[in-house]
Amino acid sequence: MKKAHKKLIGSRVVKTGVAVFLTSLICQWLNWPAVFAVITAIVTIEPTVNDSIKKGMIRFPASAIGSAYAVFFISLFGNSPLTYTAAAIFTIITCFKLKLHAGLLVATLTSVAMIEVIHDHYLIAFFIRLGTTSIGLLVSTAVNMFVLPPNYTSRILTNIDVMMSNTGEELKAIAKDILFQTKDCAQRVRVQETFAQLKKKLDITDQLLNYQQSEARYHRLSLERKQELVDEEEKLAVLRLIHYHIGNLINTPFDQITWTNEQCNQIVNTVQALADTMENPDSFRIRQHRQYIKNLMKQFWQCKQEEQLINKEDPAVFFNPEIIILYELLSIYHLVEQLLGADAELTEQG
Repeated sequence: MKKAHKKLIGSRVVKTGVAVFLTSLICQWLNWPAVFAVITAIVTIEPTVNDSIKKGMIRFPASAIGSAYAVFFISLFGNSPLTYTAAAIFTIITCFKLKLHAGLLVATLTSVAMIEVIHDHYLIAFFIRLGTTSIGLLVSTAVNMFVLPPNYTSRILTNIDVMMSNTGEELKAIAKDILFQTKDCAQRVRVQETFAQLKKKLDITDQLLNYQQSEARYHRLSLERKQELVDEEEKLAVLRLIHYHIGNLINTPFDQITWTNEQCNQIVNTVQALADTMENPDSFRIRQHRQYIKNLMKQFWQCKQEEQLINKEDPAVFFNPEIIILYELLSIYHLVEQLLGADAELTEQG
């Protein structure tokens, strides 16, 4: 994971350097000031080509607005503090009103920086700024597309593996809670923290997957790579559902469980087996997995019948902690089979 992260940072730095060099070189050939083009080029290197294009279409008119205000106020007040203030304020207000939020910073920087270099020929200076902005946008977008194209696949796959392993660890912690019915607040806090970290990693991976799908619009992918993207999306969706059911388990009052020690041990062994599968997916065996599901189903219906007998005069009582735990475990078992079952079934048949 660290290697992938370093590689990602390295590619962004390299692309920024290439974009700055090419932009300044073109401006030098045209004998135009490069600073505005370089600023635009730097901020236009986005995580994906799609983002570069979309935000570039916002930054160009925003920069035009900033340049126009700079020219206008310097013609009124000359190079003075009032000019800087008015140009910055009016650029920000106009961009905000026109909802050009992605270009607001570039437009404001362009506006105040122009004041220092404009001395005469205001209209020519305005069109030169538009030209340099266009060069920065076009060069950085082209660099983002063709130089080290963004590839988040390795990070996505790594994150999925890490999340599966962390999910297994959390299930083991929950199993201990069921077995000992602990009231240890510190243990509960640790479980909640792990749960929150998993949620954060899910969101990050989801964003990376969106980046990769956006990038696919601008690069021809093989059928195999397209299928990999679909598989990654499905795995992430399943992991999010597993995370949801674990959240329900965490919030179940284990101290109200009325199972015998033998029943608790049976459930704990079932959770431990599920956790081991999440931590080591290669150990997944479909027949053994379905046997655990069968045992859980048997215990689930037994609990339901017992609950109905106890509360037959109070139909408002639908679930007790035991039924909730069994239902959530069955749901997770079903999702894990969805995640790993197809490959395992093929392996066993082979």
